[in-house]
Amino acid sequence: MASVVMAQINKSAQQINAMVVSNKRVGQYHQLIINVGDCADNCKPGNFVAIKVGGENSRMILRRAFAISRVSSNPTFGGTIELIVAPHGQGSKWLCAQGEGVTLDVVAPLGTAFGIPTQPVQVLLIGGGYGSAPLFGLAEVLNARGCRVDMLLGASTANKIYAPMEGKRAVNSLRIYTEDGSMGQMGRVTDPIASLIADLKIAVIYSCGPMAMLAAINQLTTGTDVVHQCAVEEAMACGVGICMTCVLPVADASGEVSMLRSCIDGPVMDGALVQWDKVGKTL
Repeated sequence: MASVVMAQINKSAQQINAMVVSNKRVGQYHQLIINVGDCADNCKPGNFVAIKVGGENSRMILRRAFAISRVSSNPTFGGTIELIVAPHGQGSKWLCAQGEGVTLDVVAPLGTAFGIPTQPVQVLLIGGGYGSAPLFGLAEVLNARGCRVDMLLGASTANKIYAPMEGKRAVNSLRIYTEDGSMGQMGRVTDPIASLIADLKIAVIYSCGPMAMLAAINQLTTGTDVVHQCAVEEAMACGVGICMTCVLPVADASGEVSMLRSCIDGPVMDGALVQWDKVGKTL
């Protein structure tokens, strides 16, 4: 397995030739298991990978970023990572078409990971659509730390909820909300958050999903003692901090706002510091 060590921006990242171990259709999505060898030792929930797509003669020159949903070690293949991919664009459709044994050009791990509490606390995981996939691996890490883990999954309709049974196995309780009522309760995933914070004495919320959902969660945690760690969904063209396409306004401890790169300073960020009302606007 060839590898090239990346610069200090993502000091643990490597460019590797990684083999596709498995590619399975799960509802509307694809579950890819990729052999990354020893690189898996540095991959954590919240990190992502950047994959060269389209093949050697492709005009798609930019890599595509995909969140790492789970990390594991296999006696046969060694270290592997799991990616959940929605075949929407040209690059993701190409990736979903790659079968077992295909070698991918992968840079991993990239970005910031979720912070894990040093002591057992009550946590709430909130996922929107297939963006919820990284929360399942995170739930396993939090369980090992002794945390009580509850989960909310939401989407517009049932077939956009990723692997609800897997989520149920990973947590103390799982509630599902769909806007059309086709699975779980009708409504938005943000509807029960305020009452759950009070009833379960939630200390930390971890969220993955659309930016509008993350902003709504932040509104509900503002003025409380709840820490909100969110994985932002800004489009990343390079994944390594060069192209500046994934910037968003974030305040520092003194309140000064600057444009930070999601791929370097994120994707996991403190929701209280993201300036949600300024996202997409020029400072």
